[in-house]
Amino acid sequence: MSFSHGISPLDGRYGERMAPLRRSFSEFALMERRVEVELRYLLALESVDCFEPLSADERGRLDDALGSFGAPEFQRLKEIESELNHDVKAVEVFLRERLRLKNPNRIHFGLTSEDINNLAYTLCLKDYVEHGQLPLWRELLQEIAERAHKWAEIPFPTRTHGQFASPSTAGKELAVFLTRGVRLFKVLRAFRFTGKLGGATGNFSAMQAACPAVDWRRFAGDFVESLDLSCNGCTTQVEDHDNWAHFFNLTRAFNNVIQDLDLDFWLYISYGYLKEATRQGEVGSSTMPHKVNPIRFENSEGNLQVANSLLTFLSDKLPRSRMQRDLSDSTVTRNIGVALGHSHLAWQETLRGLARVDVDQERCLEELEQSPELLSEPIQSILRLVTNDDPYTLLKTLTRGKEVTTQALAEFIDELDVDEEVRARLRALSVTGYLGLAPEICLEACKLAREELTK
Repeated sequence: MSFSHGISPLDGRYGERMAPLRRSFSEFALMERRVEVELRYLLALESVDCFEPLSADERGRLDDALGSFGAPEFQRLKEIESELNHDVKAVEVFLRERLRLKNPNRIHFGLTSEDINNLAYTLCLKDYVEHGQLPLWRELLQEIAERAHKWAEIPFPTRTHGQFASPSTAGKELAVFLTRGVRLFKVLRAFRFTGKLGGATGNFSAMQAACPAVDWRRFAGDFVESLDLSCNGCTTQVEDHDNWAHFFNLTRAFNNVIQDLDLDFWLYISYGYLKEATRQGEVGSSTMPHKVNPIRFENSEGNLQVANSLLTFLSDKLPRSRMQRDLSDSTVTRNIGVALGHSHLAWQETLRGLARVDVDQERCLEELEQSPELLSEPIQSILRLVTNDDPYTLLKTLTRGKEVTTQALAEFIDELDVDEEVRARLRALSVTGYLGLAPEICLEACKLAREELTK
């Protein structure tokens, strides 16, 4: 399919950037994983005394099939599926053709389609986390850490309720997002998916009826663990997907952190605190030549909103199933890659946006120096130590809702009934120097983040 003819922007406009997703969530990837699970199950059956051992030739064909799934195999599978109208049964028939076993009845023995599907989909998710999601999260967080460290001591205006508030540093404000993101990165890196292998109603009934001497619960546990998954041993026909929901919500939480960053950076750019680098030949508007728009952060914001809507739906829908199961989850599950695709695209866009912004130090210092009323907080705090009066109310009367000048503050300090040492301390205050422990907080956050991201 040509990218220009894709219905979804993930397959069209952004198709070339979705390679990590196609590796994990394409129809080809899902079929490949289904075949892999069936083949590994065949091998695992060799450990129990239900069928005669595979011959050397049969084992050779099985090993060859494990490592050679490609376009011809996929095409044949789809041909079989078109005849049977059942995707998992098509895998069984395909393997009967491919393996030419003396007793092909061992293929898919005792299993239900959901045994294969839940494991195949989960392996797709696991593959994406390891090769797509974690590497991109790491890259994005490392970029945030690099900029936070670079900006650690740059005085930066802040706002609460949209109004001017006590200054910070540009690095410390960015370090907040870094700390939140690294916390979630650490959880995702340790995350373990679950899977089930229990037959039509989760009770191993067919397996137990055919081979009652086998410890099927232990067999299933060992098999699922061999796929580097945790075994969910008490299920209906379907794996309950609470574990998937946990993963979706973890991803959604990270998306919320990045969307928060996008929104703040958009505002910082609009206020002039941050400036964007221009590139030769780019256009910001079809009619206004001067425009340099924060489109990377806007693109990220929009894609995160789409992604989180889908992730919320998936985490609510998939853990619920009528009695043993219903089929409504099947078509929904096929959209996991769409939700993660919009997330992936958003993370890329934020990364691109960060690469093009820097602090406009001159603009930040100018705004801070024009806001001497911000010193009302440290002044009243210092006065609390040396007077029994109500310094908060004094400063409120002087500054709240009024335009305050440096001269007015100086006159206020001169009229205070305090020791000259206190006056000198108050006069020495400056808005651009009133940063508290922001640089130290930022540098510590960067240090801890780098330690975590390089493990």
